[in-house]
Amino acid sequence: MDEPMRATARAASPALDGPPAVGRSRSRSRSRARGTTPARGEARAQRRARAELPRGDTRERIQAIALELFAEHGYEKTSLREIAERLGVTKAALYYHFKSKEDIVRSFTEDYRAELDTVIAWGASQPPTPETRAEILARYADIVSRRLEVIRFMEQNQATLHSLLSDLGREKKLFREHFRALCDLITPPGADLPGRIRAAVAVVSIGMSSLLFQREASPEEVHDAAIEVACDLAGVPVPDPARGGLSGQSLAGAGG
Repeated sequence: MDEPMRATARAASPALDGPPAVGRSRSRSRSRARGTTPARGEARAQRRARAELPRGDTRERIQAIALELFAEHGYEKTSLREIAERLGVTKAALYYHFKSKEDIVRSFTEDYRAELDTVIAWGASQPPTPETRAEILARYADIVSRRLEVIRFMEQNQATLHSLLSDLGREKKLFREHFRALCDLITPPGADLPGRIRAAVAVVSIGMSSLLFQREASPEEVHDAAIEVACDLAGVPVPDPARGGLSGQSLAGAGG
């Protein structure tokens, strides 16, 4: 085919790699320049969401505000949007960290469980002395003081928790096992039934006193009084924070 005929054939056939491809390329280039490709758009939205809730204490802030609203309005009547508004961020920013209020509840119950695990593991690694039992009670009292709103939520929303944690059927059993483990660690070796009951009451007294008397004294006063009563029930010496250990010791070193 001579050159004039080839030119005619090219003009009559659809150009698969011609102008449309150039148009798509230009469009793609413009999108890249504007940063509006789907992947980049999603990444930018995630960065904005992260920026609204700075890293660091983000998880704790969200949990604290959620617990505050649950206490004010009830769990069922509190929405993720209301939690975001109280935090002063968009719902998208909150959604980046927690997909639902159920996830928030699971997170703070898991944190509480993990702290109990730490104390129990520490106690089990120590000699079963009165001083060890006193330290366990003090560390447990520290957890209760920090997690009082979580404990209150669990106490007031048992049906909700049962439903939320049903997919982790072990969870309710685990909390029962935590209580059992704490009681066993507080019980003196070879104790009779009254001695075992006193140990159990000592553990219960810490949580109950914190819930019942938090409005009658400062948190520090309730905390110290709860430890004193629990140690009296367990028949162990009251920890002395001035020694640099016991109730004054941070849980950050509880694993050692």
